[in-house]
Amino acid sequence: MGGHLERCPCTATERLVWHSCKHRLCPRCAGKAKAEWLAHAFERLLPCAHHHLVFTLPHELLPLWRFNRRLMADLLFETAAATLTELLADPKYLSARPGLLLALHTWSRAAALHPHVHALVTDGGLADGQWRSPRRSHFLPARVVKALFRGKFLAALGRRLTAGEVRLPTDCSPALTRRLINRLGRVSWHVWLTRRYAHGEGVLLYLARYLRGGPLRDSQILRADHERVVFRYQPNDAPPATLSLRPEDWLQRYLEHVPVTGQHSLRHYGLYAPAARASCQLARALVPPPAIPPLPRRFASHPAPTPYCPHCAQPLRFARRLPPQRSPP
Repeated sequence: MGGHLERCPCTATERLVWHSCKHRLCPRCAGKAKAEWLAHAFERLLPCAHHHLVFTLPHELLPLWRFNRRLMADLLFETAAATLTELLADPKYLSARPGLLLALHTWSRAAALHPHVHALVTDGGLADGQWRSPRRSHFLPARVVKALFRGKFLAALGRRLTAGEVRLPTDCSPALTRRLINRLGRVSWHVWLTRRYAHGEGVLLYLARYLRGGPLRDSQILRADHERVVFRYQPNDAPPATLSLRPEDWLQRYLEHVPVTGQHSLRHYGLYAPAARASCQLARALVPPPAIPPLPRRFASHPAPTPYCPHCAQPLRFARRLPPQRSPP
């Protein structure tokens, strides 16, 4: 995208400023977008306790994901939201309409393909003009959530396969895909449920890291040349590790996480849906005051300070424009 050169009056200090590409995967263009989203999300968040759930697809479905990214992501969103909505409408658990915020995350800590959806769910819901709290301290039973999510996703995938809407890899036939669906219906799927959070701000701060910026920050890349790309990552419950890949392997791994054009990676359901603003405002007035005050709002974006020259103490000024660089095809 090009940039411009800044220079102080004494010409002792220069700085290159690259222009923003505004792509969702770019780690350098994510800061402002994250701050703006957090400011908007905090205003919409109901002042009640929240739960954090993670719905993960089995890795046996990764070949289908690579050939049907838009379809599989839509199914993942729809079935996760339908699972929570159906269970929380059950009188055994809540019998009310909750607020749901779902965010798609496609990478593991080592930037490998690992599609899953994070769900932020209100600890309560609206029913008949009244705010209702859950009857159970553990909110939802994990075994029931896993079974219902698995059944809904596989049933939806089977319907799309019958309708001919699923693109299959060259080494996979419809019969083999149907056999895979039947086999996955007999195994346990991974759904992670956390304890109740007194407020949802902390989960929002966690989700903001995955909405923009991509799977790697610039500081994680330790070496990049024509032979190897070496980057640092943090495994689960283990010391930091490094991974070395050939450039073509690294690019293939990285580009699997490029968002599908026009597809939202964050979606709202229930009381948080755009069409439910009136119900959300009613629920806001009915929610009991939280026992724990909200987190301090440190997310606000501030304009970057004007850089000064350490020699003449004068601010850097625009010197010349740097045109965009285009490599040959």
